[in-house]
Amino acid sequence: MTALSLGLIAALSWGIHDVTIRKISQTAPLMATLLGVLLTGAVFQIGVMLVTDGFTALPSQAIYLSIAAGVAFLIASTSLYGAFHRGPVRIVAPVIGSYPILSVGWAALGGATVTLFQWLAVFAVVAGIAIVSVFSDDTETQYPPKLPTILLSIAAAFGFFSTFALGHEAARIADDLPSILITRVTSILLLLPVFPILSLPFWPGRSAVPFIAVMGILDGIALLCVLSAGSLPSPQYAAVASSVFGMVTVILAWALLRERLTSAQWIGCAVAFAGIGYLAL
Repeated sequence: MTALSLGLIAALSWGIHDVTIRKISQTAPLMATLLGVLLTGAVFQIGVMLVTDGFTALPSQAIYLSIAAGVAFLIASTSLYGAFHRGPVRIVAPVIGSYPILSVGWAALGGATVTLFQWLAVFAVVAGIAIVSVFSDDTETQYPPKLPTILLSIAAAFGFFSTFALGHEAARIADDLPSILITRVTSILLLLPVFPILSLPFWPGRSAVPFIAVMGILDGIALLCVLSAGSLPSPQYAAVASSVFGMVTVILAWALLRERLTSAQWIGCAVAFAGIGYLAL
């Protein structure tokens, strides 16, 4: 399986994850939902490792990289939840969805060969995401001040870029499954003290638990796919493909929730998938 195909699986998983969170976001506490997703994802990860006999020792360098990736993933996740909670989508999604440019740029600085047409394909993916996002919002809706939202979106983009760059390096020098588990456990351990400090509820509510379980498994699949691509050729393209998760959410909302999808959004989808199609050649 190629890095690009793993990224597409991650995008589909995160897309379904986001459709699910839209169902419970109005009633379940935001941070309790995130904690539940991280915990369920960890249980899923441990299950995969038990089935595949994936518990192996890691060199210290891989451990340090995985811990750093966990810090970055928590920053990315909390910033993502916060930015989308504030809105609007037309500002949040394009900024967060720009992290493939950082991923490919970092790979190029590291010596990977990225041609002009591959760069154009990456920009096409980001542009397609932006087009879909810009036409996703009701412009009459009132939103909080935009500067904190933009800063959260930038933090999420850098968080995802850092997570994937650090995770890919860890997967390159050691087994990916224990590295990814360390990343997730680090995020959980760093998030737990926030609850008593800010007096946040741990319990998301009984009605939200089944949905959080599904979201956690989907998040586990997505993170596993993107980070395990570190041992494959051109792992940066897993990050590129995974970035279309927001667009997948819009398409799924159209298909499952009967939400309207405009002609401009269809064009954006076509542009983004054309870019991914070129990278797959």
